[in-house]
Amino acid sequence: MTGERRGPRGPARGIIAAVFTPFDAAGDLALDRVTRIALQTIAEGAEAIFAGGTTGEAESLTVAERKAVAESYLKAAHEKVPVIVQVGRNCLREAQDLAAHAQKIGAAAIAAAPPSYFKPGSAVLLVECMREIGSAAPELPFYYYHIPGLTGVSIPMAEFLALAAERFPALAGIKYSGFDILDMKACIDFDRGRFDFLFGSDELLLTGLLSGACGAIGSTYNFAAPLYRRIWANFDAGRLDEARRLQDHAVRMISILQRAGGQPAFKAVMQFIGLDCGPSRLPQETLSPAARDGLRRELESIGFFDWARPPRAG
Repeated sequence: MTGERRGPRGPARGIIAAVFTPFDAAGDLALDRVTRIALQTIAEGAEAIFAGGTTGEAESLTVAERKAVAESYLKAAHEKVPVIVQVGRNCLREAQDLAAHAQKIGAAAIAAAPPSYFKPGSAVLLVECMREIGSAAPELPFYYYHIPGLTGVSIPMAEFLALAAERFPALAGIKYSGFDILDMKACIDFDRGRFDFLFGSDELLLTGLLSGACGAIGSTYNFAAPLYRRIWANFDAGRLDEARRLQDHAVRMISILQRAGGQPAFKAVMQFIGLDCGPSRLPQETLSPAARDGLRRELESIGFFDWARPPRAG
């Protein structure tokens, strides 16, 4: 039928938690905590796991550590939900090594952020970089991780897709963590929805759904998935006023977390819900006990522990 949108290309659907890398007090990997983190996150509504991304502090890990983290999350998920492994690296050969490893251990898909020190300066070069990474895992769907605020690579994604459509058959879609609404909509509509569009801004989930996103990947889905699932359910049912009301809760929550430092505050919230992910690695800070106490009080003041958490048994 003319104008009909195409079906999905990859395994990423619904609420996808960009999971944390747990560390012990010395800053070493604490992989014994991964199973509990993964199982509780899945039980609370995450429909897939995105390992090795920004939330997981991937750029502060060695290649060996990133492999160990990916293996741990694959083992913990144990086919309960798809696990997407982010393999981007400034060194493309290291990225290829991570991609080959992800395929070997049974990842459902890979994703990659672009090199960010020597940046690809055109859509052509960006496609070539992604093709080179993807060639090491030819059996896996590939998602490009667009996060220009951190990488500095701000090539229009609609331009990237137009070239990738012909040159990179493994490309399944984009994890879009940018704020260019026109470019975002062009990506979603490209060739009748040919590519999966995974929205990367938790505070704007409803905007992403209204635009046609098929999935959403984010940090706060680790500890507030029940809230976002209600947003999504109300959107699907056409109850947009209720979806907007719930999205307003998410905006207030994220505003508090960003004022408290962003990533370090996210890790503190994981501790609040009984999933201690440990400190952050430098150059990111770790919240002091006083800052954590202040954050908890602010979250309590907006009812976070009532409306963002699953109902308690009994």
